[in-house]
Amino acid sequence: MKYYSTNRQAPNATLHEAVVKGLASDRGLYMPEKIKAMPSDFFDTIETMTFQEIAYKVADAFFGDDVEYDELRKIVYETLEFDCPVEKVEDNIYSLELFHGPTLAFKDVGARFMARLLQYFIRKEKREQVNVLVATSGDTGSAVANGFFGVDGIHVYVLYPKGKVSKIQECQFTTLGQNITAIEVEGVFDDCQALVKSAFMDKELNEHMKLTSANSINVARFLPQAFYYFNAYARMKELGKTDNLVMCVPSGNFGNITAALFGHRMGLPIKRFIAANNANDIFYKYLQTGKYEPMPSRQTIANAMDVGDPSNFARIYDLYEYDHSSIKALVSGATYSDESIKETIAECYKTTGYILDPHGACGYQALKDLLKERETGVFCETAHPAKFKDTVEPVIGCEIKIPSRLAAFMRGEKRSIVMPKEFSAFKEFLMSR
Repeated sequence: MKYYSTNRQAPNATLHEAVVKGLASDRGLYMPEKIKAMPSDFFDTIETMTFQEIAYKVADAFFGDDVEYDELRKIVYETLEFDCPVEKVEDNIYSLELFHGPTLAFKDVGARFMARLLQYFIRKEKREQVNVLVATSGDTGSAVANGFFGVDGIHVYVLYPKGKVSKIQECQFTTLGQNITAIEVEGVFDDCQALVKSAFMDKELNEHMKLTSANSINVARFLPQAFYYFNAYARMKELGKTDNLVMCVPSGNFGNITAALFGHRMGLPIKRFIAANNANDIFYKYLQTGKYEPMPSRQTIANAMDVGDPSNFARIYDLYEYDHSSIKALVSGATYSDESIKETIAECYKTTGYILDPHGACGYQALKDLLKERETGVFCETAHPAKFKDTVEPVIGCEIKIPSRLAAFMRGEKRSIVMPKEFSAFKEFLMSR
């Protein structure tokens, strides 16, 4: 399969090239030339299949032309050594729990898959080392760092906004060492993302070292996230709840909902989607006005969604041929303040006993507000609430038990490099490596 750039100015690339490059030479994001529809009998029996079986079938449609059968199957099954179950919260609202992986966040799926696929291509190239640059506003850094930790031939640089991620999130990628370098940028997430994109475009830097990205701008990061939407449908079908099914996705850089929309294009029978935002409401405003107007990101308690210029909007825009009405017909939006998020966490716990993280709270509340009669909603609970215990515990009035694998990170020693947000400083640092 060939991949083209959303900016349409760069040569088409193979999957191998798209994964290793990360970003096209014209600064566009790679898109597959075609999206294969899943056969109807796949959906007829999907409820009888395991998560791994479902994921392999979907992966084969995406990547089967470019990766050998046995290798792709190995990559999928190693990636998904944990489940992404669906849990009932209310009669018509269910939680797709995406926090059962190593770092307790949804990005474990995409990050682990990409690490294994990139290593597969590096070995085929017999390349000595690839350097992964990743900007994070929260969980991406920990998922990518742990997904690539100890992988031969790959060094990861995690850029994150100083003082703007939770301490628990921070410890998951600053305590690893070895092939993981954490960089605290004196700015916001958008500054971190700008540094990564500028690095890809710098000729001298790219001649000095081989660079790629593990943000959702990389096709190997966001496409595998479609796996768990198919699995959610399968589990809801087991319950007899697939009529008028609505999927609600807390959204920051929009890789997660883009993967859901790719799944829909492949035939996934979801009636419609909701993109739930925090106070960073750029996409919500686009739906209302038809104008996409990026702005500086605002810091919120749902920090993984603190993005003022979502990269993956370019993919959504391309997927629906730049047509606002087509996007609005399938995707609706919602936006919530920090105060609203806290109120939602408190009310949900009081009435159902279910503990939401701040991101999942946006998704849950959007379903409460926008779900129509006879619809059933599934929202993504994207991270374990223990990762935000300082925010959640005062709201629900009780202690959240920290899972053992998270507690292990918290005992580690922080190692990071503080850096200004100017590209010149970042380039000088990388050139010295």
